[in-house]
Amino acid sequence: MGAEKNLKSLPLDDLHKAAGARFGGFAGWSMPITYPLGVMKEHLHTREKAGLFDISHMQLFDVAGPEAAALLSHVCPLGADTLETGQSKYTFFLNEQAGILDDLIVTRLSEDHFMVVANAGNAAADEAHLRDVGKGFDCKIDALDRVFLAIQGPQAVDVLRVAGVPGTELAFMHGFEPKPRWFMSRSGYTGEDGFEIGLPANEARELVTALLADERVAWVGLAARDSLRLEAGLCLHGQDITPEIDPVDAGLTWAITKPVREKAGFIGAKALLDKITKGAARKRVGLKPDSRQPVRSESILVDIHGNAVGVVTSGGFGPSAGFPVAMGYVGKDFAPIGTQVFAEVRGNRIALHVHSLPFIPHRYHKG
Repeated sequence: MGAEKNLKSLPLDDLHKAAGARFGGFAGWSMPITYPLGVMKEHLHTREKAGLFDISHMQLFDVAGPEAAALLSHVCPLGADTLETGQSKYTFFLNEQAGILDDLIVTRLSEDHFMVVANAGNAAADEAHLRDVGKGFDCKIDALDRVFLAIQGPQAVDVLRVAGVPGTELAFMHGFEPKPRWFMSRSGYTGEDGFEIGLPANEARELVTALLADERVAWVGLAARDSLRLEAGLCLHGQDITPEIDPVDAGLTWAITKPVREKAGFIGAKALLDKITKGAARKRVGLKPDSRQPVRSESILVDIHGNAVGVVTSGGFGPSAGFPVAMGYVGKDFAPIGTQVFAEVRGNRIALHVHSLPFIPHRYHKG
């Protein structure tokens, strides 16, 4: 692939090479796709024990100052000033048409200090957008240079406890700074309990060594990250949510509280409120092929007469589910659970049924 030479390398690239990773390009980065364990075993290892992911391609923004909350409440449909210290919230950058520019997690670290976690593919655009909107606000925006690690799975909390990492008492969707230049949240992208930790590269090397010394921990690559999040019914920006898709169609309006809607002080508020009033014309749904053949993203969905009724946005095999899984958008008449649709794949029609999301129950730590 000609573009490969222009890819950025992860700060811990040498550790992944030493671990036998197979690499591929993703969002401008050379990323570990699988390790010798293989995608199926990496996926199941995460569900059963603890998977370690290098997600340093993602971007952390530190937003601080007297008007940090006001900026975030304008640039996102978010009541940043109502978040408790330590609370994390799933939110978005929207355009004026209420299309999703990116999905984010915002954590309030103190009165006027927030951490924003953004997706790799949108990092540069997100930074430009945040700085542009932020010109009118009294606050400072720093794009942090950190290694970002995720440890996910039912044994993640005990692994960190044994390794002496602070923060294992965090509740789900909460975060803090356990040490200078560290950020840690109890969140993730697998449907499992887990943590995300941003920290300087030299300290990350020590942490990785300590974590991998625990036999319950294994490196997990981007391929299993994708199958894990798909089973959990979680969206991938650029596929399941895009600037052409709004939170109403995506079924994500739960992330926008009633007071935020009523205040309507965020970018895209008018378009979003109009859309909420009108209701969704199409809906994001789970899709389960009737056979063992997976369907892939961009496959067109049709009804029994061959009329286009939607599109697959993510698809693959679900190792924990034990069957192929997919997600996509269908017209609202085709959204009820159990509705039959067909995917057009290379001239063949594959029968699917609309399936509830997630395919695998979430096991977040709510205690």
